Amino acid sequence: VLRDDFRQTPGDVVVAVGDPAILECVPPRGHPEPSISWRKDGAQLSDKDERLTIRGGKLMVASTRKSDAGIYVCVATNVVGERASEPAELVVF
Repeated sequence: VLRDDFRQTPGDVVVAVGDPAILECVPPRGHPEPSISWRKDGAQLSDKDERLTIRGGKLMVASTRKSDAGIYVCVATNVVGERASEPAELVVF
């Protein structure tokens, strides 16, 4: 089972270069419990970038760069399928 409704969808975030940014997402309820991943501008985010931390549904960018600006989507996945949240924009000035 994977419900359609996200309990919290990420909201737009505006930060200055060098500041941390946090996008929060609470996935829909599911059985088994869905895992969370994030996409930026349609591409899967890699956890290889040491500035990025994904913990629970939170995406934390330690020190934002201009290149971090874009459209982010939280994706909940389990054996039934996947659900994507509404998009949120990260603006870096």
